[in-house]
Parts: sequence; C-alpha cells; structure tokens
Amino acid sequence: MTAILPPSDRLWWKHPMDRQETIWIIISFIWCMVMFAMMVGWHFFGKQNLATETYKVDPAAFAERAEAFAKKYTVRTETEQEVPVVAPPEGSDVYMIGRLWNWWPILELEKGKTYKLHMTSMDYNHGFSLQPINLNIQVVPGYEHVIKVTPNESGTYAIVCNEFCGIGHHEMVGRLYVK
Repeated sequence: MTAILPPSDRLWWKHPMDRQETIWIIISFIWCMVMFAMMVGWHFFGKQNLATETYKVDPAAFAERAEAFAKKYTVRTETEQEVPVVAPPEGSDVYMIGRLWNWWPILELEKGKTYKLHMTSMDYNHGFSLQPINLNIQVVPGYEHVIKVTPNESGTYAIVCNEFCGIGHHEMVGRLYVK
C-alpha cells in the first residue's frame, strides 16, 4: 500500500497501522492535550482575556444614555462632522456607539484613572480595535459590552473597526485621548 494511491481494499480502517503512523498520531494527540491545557492556563493566569460584561440592550435606550453622557461632559468638538470630545470624571460610566461609519463620541480620559466603558452597535457588527495596543472587542447590535479600563500611558489612540461593515468600513475610525 502506498500513500499516493488509494488502497485497493476500500475498508482502509481495517488494515493494521504502521508504526510511524501510530507514533505521529500519539505525538499529535499529546500536542493537542498540551495546547488544551495551555488554553485553560492562559485563561486563568495569562491576564490576556478581558473581563467584560455583556447585556441585552434596547438600542434606542442606549443611544439616549450616550447622548445624555456626551451632552453632560462635552469639552469641545472635532472633525468636520463636529463629533463631541467628552472628558468624564474618574469612575464614571463612559458610553461609545459604533454605527455606519464612525465611533461616537471621541473620548478624553485621564492616565491612571478607572472608567467603565459601555459600547454597542446601532446597526451591524463592528470591531473595536484600540491601536497601537491592539485591544480587540466585537461590538454587536442589541448588546451592551462593559469593560473597566485604566489607561496607563498618555497619548492619542486610534479606534479602528476590524469587522467588515460595508462600503465605508475603511473610514470607520475614532479617537481616544489619554492625558
């Protein structure tokens, strides 16, 4: 029997396994078990999984909360669309909406202070990717994603949509300032 041609007897599973096949199957199985154990270990000890909360939400109610938040904490507007830049106090709930094709509003947070970031999408699945630190969250319509964030470096960060959401997907960028 060769590996290139199919066996003449179509009941190949009834043939005895070669020693090399057995060794490779054993190595593959052991490697799968090692990777499985590492996934469990990374989850508990790797500190690379976000501790997020997700709730079902009415998009209209979320939009009202986000607009009230933006109205209360707006410090200025930016871009030609006059997107509000909001600077909330420490410990407050911060709201962000993803919709075709922008992230609203622009956030201005303080270094070393903790905030609860609430996000949802108003239309399609969007990917919240905070660059250059590569924090990724899939933002789904009808669900509110809540994340505790504590910025530890000052600077300007880009928020990029990394889930294809339509013809204007390449323009779906936002900003986050950390002072």
